[in-house]
Amino acid sequence: MTRVSDDSRQPDNGPQAQPARRSGSASGLVLIDKPQGWTSHDAVARTRRLAGTRKVGHAGTLDPMATGLLILGINSSTRLLTYVVGLDKEYLATIRLGVATTTDDAEGEELGRAPAGAVAALTPEVVVAGIRALTGAISQQPSAVSAIKVDGVRAYARVRAGEAVDLPARPVTVSAFELLQETPVDGFLDLTVRVECSSGTYIRALARDLGAGLGVGGHLTSLRRTRIGPFRIEDACPLDELDVASALIGPAAAATRILGRLDLTEQQTIDLGHGKRIDIGGDQDRSPAGPVAAIAPGGRLVGLVEFRGGQAKSLVNFPPDDAPLPAASVTLPGPDGAA
Repeated sequence: MTRVSDDSRQPDNGPQAQPARRSGSASGLVLIDKPQGWTSHDAVARTRRLAGTRKVGHAGTLDPMATGLLILGINSSTRLLTYVVGLDKEYLATIRLGVATTTDDAEGEELGRAPAGAVAALTPEVVVAGIRALTGAISQQPSAVSAIKVDGVRAYARVRAGEAVDLPARPVTVSAFELLQETPVDGFLDLTVRVECSSGTYIRALARDLGAGLGVGGHLTSLRRTRIGPFRIEDACPLDELDVASALIGPAAAATRILGRLDLTEQQTIDLGHGKRIDIGGDQDRSPAGPVAAIAPGGRLVGLVEFRGGQAKSLVNFPPDDAPLPAASVTLPGPDGAA
């Protein structure tokens, strides 16, 4: 599973959970506004206690220093997380120009400071030009202190053991890299930026590469994730106020927000449940690139299917006790479906 960043460089010492109403066997996605200082695992552990189940996972790690949107899957809806992970992301971040660090963020040791005069000479035009060079389809080398596995071992674990880790660059897409504000601070230059990017993009690496490109060094000092695909931070619940039952987005509603929708007949519902392919034909055979949520007449998510010619084949099945979704016409993702 592709991770945005690594949450394992600090101990799991998040605040203790408080008693709350349990959701039992309920399934769905929960949108969390993760506070600073918590690992993503802290958030999962607390939600497990609140939900009364160990079947809780997350889609896309946030570092302890970062805040913002963390999407959790509960019970059978953990099967949707694979598709959430691949969605585009949006962040608000602060980049400090004038000093690089060993971890490309504020938690690492300084690698050396640029002369104050060099930082002061950075005009807005020069900074914007550096940002533009990191916008679009680019090749990015992840930070050595990341959760990427090298021969089965996390890169950060190898670094902690004293190994030198040099991860290969990989293609990512930065669809938007916008400078919102410049603030001089004690000989440094802090940039407030907004970034929209593909899954697997490291904002720490953008900060590092921007500073290197400008010749002064740079690192990330704050990060807030504000969007994952169609899910926005405005709809998230602060972790210390979480009531799982009321925050839950049912599996059918969640799946149809990130995937296309195929409404089934009663017989098609039975056939899919038995592992059979179903004929869809006509206008419904639109051959989308990815899976589609198959919805029963009562609104329940039956499973995720893919189209093969005039038929639909089940990829992932969901249990019949999941919450239903109101009936609607067949829809498939539009051009803005995941952005």
